Amino acid sequence: MPIEAQTHPYLVPFDDSFRIPNVATVPPEDTPKKKKLKEALEETVEELADLQRILYAHDHHAVLCIFQAMDAAGKDSTIRAVFSGVNPAGFQVYSFKQPSAEELDHDFLWRTACRLPERGRIGVFNRSYYEETLVVRVHPEYLGGQNLPGGVDPEQLWEQRFESIRDHELHLARNGTVILKFWLNVSLEEQKARFLSRLDEPEKNWKFSAGDVRERSFWPQYMAAYEATLNATSRPWAPWYAIPADDKPYMRLTVAQILVETLKGLDLKYPTVGAKEKARFDEMRAVLEAED
Repeated sequence: MPIEAQTHPYLVPFDDSFRIPNVATVPPEDTPKKKKLKEALEETVEELADLQRILYAHDHHAVLCIFQAMDAAGKDSTIRAVFSGVNPAGFQVYSFKQPSAEELDHDFLWRTACRLPERGRIGVFNRSYYEETLVVRVHPEYLGGQNLPGGVDPEQLWEQRFESIRDHELHLARNGTVILKFWLNVSLEEQKARFLSRLDEPEKNWKFSAGDVRERSFWPQYMAAYEATLNATSRPWAPWYAIPADDKPYMRLTVAQILVETLKGLDLKYPTVGAKEKARFDEMRAVLEAED
């Protein structure tokens, strides 16, 4: 059976009631100071590292974390901070940018399906197939390069893609993949401040793109696309969490805590050794000690 979502204040409900104007981009007023948040993150990262080792040994579940956000929301830094303590042998990250010609000749789920984590591993998608209901919906001219069959109705296309995503994620969940989806909800004002920082600080200049600034003029369309997408695809077996992203330390800790609590709910255990194998332990110990 699929694992169901942990209850949480930032969980996107499953009843189509999610409205972006009603959700926060900033932490609650009683949030601890930056130093305390960083200390709490360090402890949570250590806990995640312990759980990952058991997940790897247990080998019954994969974990897929999907990150979506507007530019400068902090996806890269959050992934780096949250997963800084995990064993690279059981971890993978893929970033999905503009699709290649080969990828465009397949269905929109193909390129990410090829990068799904195996059982025992944690996989991260930095952007994902959700780009097809976000940026492509805001810029429908991109559909022209997808070689879709004739007769596709643009009015029905988005609902059809939502249905495909729901079916895809339910299939993964039924087969042992735990899916967690994080929308890092940055405000228009904070995004502006971060773009200006990229211009002002030489070590951040490489992050700046004029195209990102142009996309700010489409903010209302992006918010409408996010609201529709999260409502249509947040499900108990593949929940979305709308994380306030104007405060990066708070955002990183919140993501880490949700991940840790979800892993705890899996009842992970190290594999046990059977009686037959245990019976040979003394024999193998004697062999090893005889080498001296």
